[in-house]
Amino acid sequence: MKWLSRLAVILKTVYRFGLADLLAARGKTPWFVKLLPRSGKMRDTPLPVRLRLALESLGPIFVKLGQVLSTRPDLLPASYALELSRLQDKVPPFDADLAQRQIEASFGRPVEEIYAEFEAEPVAAASVAQVHRARLFGGEAVAVKVLRPNLEPVIEQDLALMRTAARLIEKLLPDGKRLRPREVVAEFDKYLHDELDLMREAANASQLGRNFAGSEMLVVPKVYFDYCSREVMTMQWMEGTPVSDIGSLKAQGVDLKKLARYGVEIFFTQVFRDGFFHADMHPGNILVKADGRYVALDFGIVGSLTDFDKRYLAINFLAFFNRDYHRVATAHIESGWVPPQTRAEELEAAVRAVCEPFFNKPLSQISFGLVLMRLFETSRRFHVEIQPQLVLLQKTLLNIEGLGRQLDPDLDLWATAKPFLVRWMNRQVGPRALLRNLKNEAPDWAEILPSLPRKINALVDEARQKEMRNAYVHLIKSQQRQNFWLAVIALILFLMLLCK
Repeated sequence: MKWLSRLAVILKTVYRFGLADLLAARGKTPWFVKLLPRSGKMRDTPLPVRLRLALESLGPIFVKLGQVLSTRPDLLPASYALELSRLQDKVPPFDADLAQRQIEASFGRPVEEIYAEFEAEPVAAASVAQVHRARLFGGEAVAVKVLRPNLEPVIEQDLALMRTAARLIEKLLPDGKRLRPREVVAEFDKYLHDELDLMREAANASQLGRNFAGSEMLVVPKVYFDYCSREVMTMQWMEGTPVSDIGSLKAQGVDLKKLARYGVEIFFTQVFRDGFFHADMHPGNILVKADGRYVALDFGIVGSLTDFDKRYLAINFLAFFNRDYHRVATAHIESGWVPPQTRAEELEAAVRAVCEPFFNKPLSQISFGLVLMRLFETSRRFHVEIQPQLVLLQKTLLNIEGLGRQLDPDLDLWATAKPFLVRWMNRQVGPRALLRNLKNEAPDWAEILPSLPRKINALVDEARQKEMRNAYVHLIKSQQRQNFWLAVIALILFLMLLCK
């Protein structure tokens, strides 16, 4: 019966924040929505703000849902996506004894045997886990991330209610199917269960650390896999100043312009060099060391891109800054995400209407993330299936831009990004790309070439044998036809003799 009490809380929240108005704003108002009671207390509050406040009041799981929705501007209006991106999942910590019991259950021994020192008071707490400071027996200072205990039943309960609501929205709202509510809930389900596996996060951190080993721009904490499990993650303790603390950074003599440029370079390096990027780069997950290097934290959400995705992005960015809107349109069509019957000229006109206003501003004031968001909104009109990894990238880009311009208001994002785009495109086409591809294929060629004459000979022999078989079959069929007609003629002659 717990789900009934939870449902009652949700319905009270819908009434309190007047979310029936949200349903009514989606187009033609269904009859049942008109019957829903609604409080007048928040009538003057914008609907996106009401939605954010409602999700915050419903607790951590719904906060996480809002964060996922903020990454889907292809489904939500930009105002809602931007407002939901402000959701914070800072919650009170859970009891330290529970955290210790969780660690002991994961490793099968007392905390005192795992860590030389373990601070019971957490240093940070979120909806899914909290972090404790500790020290290994080797003397290494570490951060221990512990999953909230007994979280799964609560999550499954809320997910069941969300699935029911999604089915109702799809059936009852005029544009319910276009909003794809069941797909959104399924995406949230995957996203949430991924976060509940801290071994996955540990692997993400390890991969990112390997990509930036020896970097002068970014430090990634070392992961101690011997002290990691599905419920517990242990990694190197990192000292640093929160990137949002501009005053402290200035007092330390950190070059803010250089720091802003580093942020952009790190992002584009992850995207175009590695195809693997930290997708939750908000200020709360970033520290700055005294030597001016970034420190990345919290690796629960990462994105990955194929060469196809990278090519799509590079073409769109370069075409946009060259005002080649036709190329932007054809890139969408070539990607296969636009229905084949779409006319390039119509899409070009829509893209021009989105992009042209940006060129009334200096390049330093143009927002890449906002351009992508507007393009996704345009794509929705043309029934484009936006890939989740690109939407995740767009959200990350908005975070990076906001951070970069907070550090350096005059940051020219294009001047910093263009070398990466040009270099990557040059690597994909031309003599260098050909040589690289030949080099990559060399091991296979080394194996194939010695046996190539034999294989060609075998193919020739096979072709000859096939030809001989075909000729033999043809001969047999010809002989059969000949025998048939001879039999017919013999029968006719026999009948003629009988008739005499």
